[in-house]
Amino acid sequence: MRVKDTLNLGKTKFKMRGNLPVKEAERQKAWADNDVYQLRQKLNEGKPTFILHDGPPYANGDIHMGHALNKISKDFIVRYKSMNGFRAPYVPGWDTHGLPIEQKLTQQGYDRKKMSTTEFRKLCRQYALEQVDRQREEFKRLGVAGDWDNPYLTLKPEFEAQEVRVFGAFAKRGLIFKGKKPVFWSWSSESAMAEAEVEYHDVTSPSAFYGEQVVDGKGVLENGSTYMVVWTTTPWTIPASEGITIDAGFNYSVVQPKGDDRKFVLATELVADCAEKFGWEDVQTLKTVKGQELENVLTQHPFYPDRQLVTMLGDFVTLDAGTGLVHTAPGFGEDDFYVGQKYGLDILVPVDDKGYMTSEAGPDFEGVFYDDANQISLDKLKAAGLLLDYMPYEHSYPFDWRTKKPVIFRATPQWFASVDKMRDEILAAIDDVTFYPSWGKKRLHNMIRDRGDWVISRQRVWGVPLPIFYGEDGEAIITPETIEHVAQLFEKYGSDVWFDREAKDLLPDGFTSPHSPNGQFTKETDIMDVWFDSGSSHQGVLVERPELEYPADMYLEGSDQYRGWFNSSLITSVAVSGHAPYKSVVSQGFTLDGEGHKMSKSLGNTIAPAEVIKQMGAEIVRLWVASVDSSADVRVSIEAFTKISDSYKKIRNTMRYMLANTSDFDPKTNAVPVDDLASADKYMLAQFNQFVESVKGHYDQYDFLDIYKELMNFVISDLSAFYLDFAKDILYIDAQDSHSRRSMQTVLYTIAVGLTKLLTPILPHTTEEIWPFLKETEDYVQLAEMPAAEHFEGEAQLVANWDAFMAMRSDVLKSLEEARDQKLIGKASEAKLGLYLDDKHDELLNSLNTDVRQVLMVSGLATASLNDAPAEAENYNDGVAVTVAKADGEVCDRCRMTREDVGEDSAYPHFCGRCAKIVRENFPETVDSEFEDYEA
Repeated sequence: MRVKDTLNLGKTKFKMRGNLPVKEAERQKAWADNDVYQLRQKLNEGKPTFILHDGPPYANGDIHMGHALNKISKDFIVRYKSMNGFRAPYVPGWDTHGLPIEQKLTQQGYDRKKMSTTEFRKLCRQYALEQVDRQREEFKRLGVAGDWDNPYLTLKPEFEAQEVRVFGAFAKRGLIFKGKKPVFWSWSSESAMAEAEVEYHDVTSPSAFYGEQVVDGKGVLENGSTYMVVWTTTPWTIPASEGITIDAGFNYSVVQPKGDDRKFVLATELVADCAEKFGWEDVQTLKTVKGQELENVLTQHPFYPDRQLVTMLGDFVTLDAGTGLVHTAPGFGEDDFYVGQKYGLDILVPVDDKGYMTSEAGPDFEGVFYDDANQISLDKLKAAGLLLDYMPYEHSYPFDWRTKKPVIFRATPQWFASVDKMRDEILAAIDDVTFYPSWGKKRLHNMIRDRGDWVISRQRVWGVPLPIFYGEDGEAIITPETIEHVAQLFEKYGSDVWFDREAKDLLPDGFTSPHSPNGQFTKETDIMDVWFDSGSSHQGVLVERPELEYPADMYLEGSDQYRGWFNSSLITSVAVSGHAPYKSVVSQGFTLDGEGHKMSKSLGNTIAPAEVIKQMGAEIVRLWVASVDSSADVRVSIEAFTKISDSYKKIRNTMRYMLANTSDFDPKTNAVPVDDLASADKYMLAQFNQFVESVKGHYDQYDFLDIYKELMNFVISDLSAFYLDFAKDILYIDAQDSHSRRSMQTVLYTIAVGLTKLLTPILPHTTEEIWPFLKETEDYVQLAEMPAAEHFEGEAQLVANWDAFMAMRSDVLKSLEEARDQKLIGKASEAKLGLYLDDKHDELLNSLNTDVRQVLMVSGLATASLNDAPAEAENYNDGVAVTVAKADGEVCDRCRMTREDVGEDSAYPHFCGRCAKIVRENFPETVDSEFEDYEA
């Protein structure tokens, strides 16, 4: 027999290396084959419900790291809730309509205008479903649990039918109207756009300052010789100019520069700044008037002799740039439109769907792309002697989020959902929602407060048709009867039926209307905004699916969804039901590259989840998600994943150690009651209780970063650096069935089981690999319940005593480190400690009822009064002084401690008294035989 054969060296088949890229896929297949998700759902029947409603990603292309952050975060929550007393089904979904899919088909060579609408829509459907299948496999590979075989898709007939009913709810409340007003118009997509479909970038535009000659000064200004100095950053819109807007409360000066017969009107506060820009000298102020005095002053249009422009009062004029007089074209701006409406102006829109100027702009502009028209306007102003100055002006400008091209404001006939009529109701609904982070409430409130009416029509074909009919007199027909009939048709045939049938065949049998005395009807050809699609998901999914509930407990998406899905869903839900579709909202930041730049394929700085999974495994991506502050923007780099993989290894190896050292432990027969646990084991159990409560609290608050921090601190500091450090002297050395060893194993096993459960939402592949090595009844850890802290009598005082000891231990470790630095000892087990204590600390050590020498992992320990501390003792000014010396005696070949009683038992000349006694009692056959080796 060898010495090592007398030791309880833990053994386990749980591997040190996870081989995650291979093993994860195998494990996921086993979950699918055994329907683990549905097993969990059955276990949770009858429990309180928690519904996290999935915001649908767009079905186009591979998933990116932002998708991974989003879906994994949701999985953390759903898995935790499912294991902690809730029925938490998760139905993933996809946004499957919209322009990008049309564009993809165009790129593949399909010409929408050369085929029927139905044929093109079938191609769109096929493409969308292919993308859903592609992304579904990528999401599943991340380890996300859910009803993947039955997701929701916005193209499904039952969803489309409910969306039509949502539209009907708006119509019933008088919130649907058709109007001609400026909307975001994407010339690159040839369609109107909602606010959520644009993104802003900094651009440089030609800023022009020019004069408009006063032709009717209303007795305030001289006609002919006076010019209003107007400012614009869009010279191309001057052909559509209908007026000038000023502020009623501003002071405006009439000035005359030296050497110029003309007089100019501009805001008093900006005279000096503008004079410098224009090169004016010796500027004389002739008079100053309030803006309200200039109302209705008429000027000559700079390009068209037959048009006069009116001076209007508005509230959007500022003095931070320009002249205080703003060029106003009601057909090309929202503020312009509203002030123009007030003054009864025409709405001119001399730009076509593709962004080219029309004949309305005149022969100099006709056929010119709008952006090129800037220079034509500047040249015409200069030729007329009206251009005072022009310069580059940097400002934020809206872009089509799909094509990445700038958009324009353009007044076109569109269908709108009124936000203004229900704004107060929507804002009130926000008050009933909990936001994480809390600032999200104010952000959404401000966006609803400031947003205009919602343009819901789109001039495309791949989407849900607007269920609107027209009578012979052109009047729109939207009735509860027609809405419900169309909804039922969509439910049965899908929305393709709208394009397959004539209007009369889409109406209820025998339908009549006073607007069509001859029974002739036509139908709308526009489709609904895709944000109306996804924004209706509370009806199309939460209400439609029997396993779900409305309102949902949570919506979780990126912070851009305050102007997107959070926003549109809130509006539609209030219109339908009078309340928000969610009880809570969690928002996350964006994923950036390692340098803090937005990730972009064109920049080549993207990192695909698949790339990391192939190299390191999905568990590393999942642990990374837990390790970042997702409430803000998150940087992504391979270096970050490499660092996280080190943390994963630490977790894995710590779990491996506990598995190895509880492999001979049967919780049914070997467990020690809490009251009989050793003091240090009780303390560790209490520490774990605190850890369990804290981690579950963080799960409840969706604070994954705090979970990660506490996890790593518990694994590294509480376990590895403390408990498991001295555990070897008990687990390996003491008799296999000794009370001391079984006591420690009881706590180790409790921690191993509890930690495995707590880690399951984050690292399900790893915890399922661990689970078979534990002696628990559930086939899968996913079918177990979260651990509960099990407090015991006297716990608080015991923790207080041990916490005080841990502070003293820190002093001891400093002294041992210094001794190592001085080459006095090599490791702690070679040391003999002298502890000189005041009465308080002496009582503390006695109260612990533990072998302090063993806990400190030294070979010798002597205590004495602080008053007797020698001069060389390290005094820590807290009632403790420490000396470190080389331990006396010899090193025991079995426990590796330096002891003076090595060899006292002649049968075991290389063992200390403790080890000799253990071996004699448990391996009596060794008394009369020699060991093959003398070193463990």
